Amino acid sequence: MDDLTGYNQLLSIAPGLSSDPSGEHSAVYCASTEASMPPSEDRVQRFKYRSAVIPTRSAAPIVIIVVIILVTALWIVFRPQQEPLDRFVGQLIGMEGVLLLSIGLVLISTLRVVEQWFDGIDHAAIWHRGVAIAGTVLIAVHAGATTSPLATAIGEGLGAVGLIGLIVLVVWAIAPRWRSFVPKPLRGAVVKVSTTRVARRVNARFKGYSSWRSFHRFTGLFVAIGFAHGLVDGTVFGSPVLRWSYVAIGGIGLAFYAYRELLARRFAVTHDYEVESVHPVDATLAEISLKPLGRRFQFRAGQFAQLNLEAADGWHRHPFSIASGPADANVRVTIRSLGDFTSNVSALVRPGMPAVISSPHGNFDYHKGGERQVWIAGGVGVAPILSWLRDAQPGTLPERVDLYYSAEGPPPYSDEMRELAARHDSLHLHLIDTGTEPRLTTERVLAEADCPARELSAFMCGPEGMVKSFQKGLAKAGVRRANIHREYFNLR
Repeated sequence: MDDLTGYNQLLSIAPGLSSDPSGEHSAVYCASTEASMPPSEDRVQRFKYRSAVIPTRSAAPIVIIVVIILVTALWIVFRPQQEPLDRFVGQLIGMEGVLLLSIGLVLISTLRVVEQWFDGIDHAAIWHRGVAIAGTVLIAVHAGATTSPLATAIGEGLGAVGLIGLIVLVVWAIAPRWRSFVPKPLRGAVVKVSTTRVARRVNARFKGYSSWRSFHRFTGLFVAIGFAHGLVDGTVFGSPVLRWSYVAIGGIGLAFYAYRELLARRFAVTHDYEVESVHPVDATLAEISLKPLGRRFQFRAGQFAQLNLEAADGWHRHPFSIASGPADANVRVTIRSLGDFTSNVSALVRPGMPAVISSPHGNFDYHKGGERQVWIAGGVGVAPILSWLRDAQPGTLPERVDLYYSAEGPPPYSDEMRELAARHDSLHLHLIDTGTEPRLTTERVLAEADCPARELSAFMCGPEGMVKSFQKGLAKAGVRRANIHREYFNLR
């Protein structure tokens, strides 16, 4: 790369990346290079591929858990003696809900330190989703189980508005994953309801990422309303410790929210581009090639970026995986049909249309693995791996890499992937057409890796079901969890 100083460089984060996924990142790898190089004019520097032992991506979640425990203990220790136990417990639950929601606001603040601690902003987004759902559930429990002699019409109104807004946001966020939490006996009824005329109209209006993201920006507003409800109707604030701890809990989260909405855009690094071509790859994938109009966008192979793109129906904002190499003249992004404007990219996006790319994100990088690696991709999940292949120089890959790419039908990019693989003696390419041959299994991957499971590093990117299955299978077979890496596509 032209100006990047190393793989440990922290890159600025673009504002507005929502918490709605694109894989899983892991420990910071060793970026030192070997002193011994082939005695030729074309000397190549190789990283020392060292497997991780402890997943550093666990550090931030552990901090979150410790904070929750400490705050809970603080409230229990300083509980006002005159406060009835049942009422205190109800308000403690409400405080925990505000605490989790405030943590969620910190996680989507777009600050670089958040991505650093979570080893990728997509990981922070997943944790944001989890703590936001948990916090909303706790707020709902608090609302249903707590009564206060200090309750006022204003306080109760604030509580109701905040809770309803948060519930709408949570339901909207998890709706695309309804199969994961709706019991099987009820799924048929859900399908019938979703195919009604009203449901189809609602789905067409609100399914898109842009619509969801626009409304999601009100998360902090609803948290602020709920926080104000606690200040107005709380009965435990005869204790100064509880009062000021509550103010700090809500204030910190809202400060991060204010930064994101009011200040982050002032620090964003953006780059002007123009659509050079739109190429349908297959029935579900399209590749857009963007040429720079000024300073080139710089990134690491395997990262993704926030793209503002003009189309025939207006501007659209999406996070997209980058399929090109950092040294390529143009930036290429691979787009999968998702039901919004991405389902008709070839018709809506034409050469000459403007685009703006924000700073890159993500730590999906094979340099964090050891000398024996497997790369597993499905569908559009091949994009970051294509970026790796288009960037890697001969002689720089680990001792052995088995790349598995599966698709229903002839895998896209097959010809180019064969050409790229031919440049690397250590790379073994496996193209799988699930329409004519068995699906890839964990057993096959481990057998062809031909090494002890604990020595293997796995990098996966693709459909959620496929990636989860391999995560569980590889961990069960003995692959260290610190060496199982994935990329999250759906940031919603």
